Amino acid sequence: MAFNNTILGPKRLDLMRQLLPGSTSIGYLDRSRDGFEADVQDLLEAARITGQKLVVFTANTARDIDIAFAAIVQQRLAGLLVSNDASLSARRDQIVALAARHAVPTVYGNREYVRAGGLLSYGAELNDAYRWTGVYTGRILKGEKPADLPVFQSTKYELVINLKTAKALGLTIPETLLATADEVIQ
Repeated sequence: MAFNNTILGPKRLDLMRQLLPGSTSIGYLDRSRDGFEADVQDLLEAARITGQKLVVFTANTARDIDIAFAAIVQQRLAGLLVSNDASLSARRDQIVALAARHAVPTVYGNREYVRAGGLLSYGAELNDAYRWTGVYTGRILKGEKPADLPVFQSTKYELVINLKTAKALGLTIPETLLATADEVIQ
């Protein structure tokens, strides 16, 4: 399964720009890991092209996340993008709570953050991937070799917006985003 979440970083950055027009400094929370430096470089380049400064924070532990939010507040960053990393998703409640406590508008990579009270997410539509996981499992159980199956690449993406969180942050969501949202949580 390939979800293309890393190439969606520039799109999430654009969504942040639409939410906070004129903002110049945005944070990016990711996990420290080998092999993903190019993804961060692509996001830094996208920020540079749009005239934004992107400050990268790495977080491998709950304490790292606390430290990152303290720095975000201290540096008065306008908003935060959160990498769609499984270890960060496991700390979703902590991240959403800190974003709310510090009033940091945050864009996430999947809808589960928004359901937990986060502001906005843009990422692969997981129900489609789950369905394909079942299809592939059935094919393997019927004797097909996993190595012979093509890599499933998600082609469906969804935008989810939490208006209650936007109101708490004092943000007005642009009508263009509301019109294109797949789900709007009241």
